[in-house]
Amino acid sequence: MTTRNTTHDNKSIVRQALTALLATGDVDALAPSLSDGFLHHRPDATSRTKPEWLAAVGAALVPLAGMQVEIQHLLADGDHVMMRSRRRLPDAGPEVAVIDIWRLDDGLIAEAWEIIEPVSRVAANWTWWETR
Repeated sequence: MTTRNTTHDNKSIVRQALTALLATGDVDALAPSLSDGFLHHRPDATSRTKPEWLAAVGAALVPLAGMQVEIQHLLADGDHVMMRSRRRLPDAGPEVAVIDIWRLDDGLIAEAWEIIEPVSRVAANWTWWETR
């Protein structure tokens, strides 16, 4: 299989896994796409195993029911897929910008990294880039 085909296949795997989760609202639809050794990493240096992460996603789905997810970019390079999305809660709830990076191994999602930023705080976070 060529790198181009692998990249396309990996993008399709991630898209299908997330579509299944959002369509059903059930983490059981996502679980088969994750390797048994799956790890989810957060910016605070914590990591969750597959069962831990699926439980956390399942617990979040109830309060996030009706969340709109707009995928703005889905890019892939070899075994890594990056997704940039905006997510909005129903009833004009807060909007967040999210970057997910997924690493695939043998057709399954093996690792994920996620960064979430409330859109309302974007301007305040730009101060990091200002010259002093």
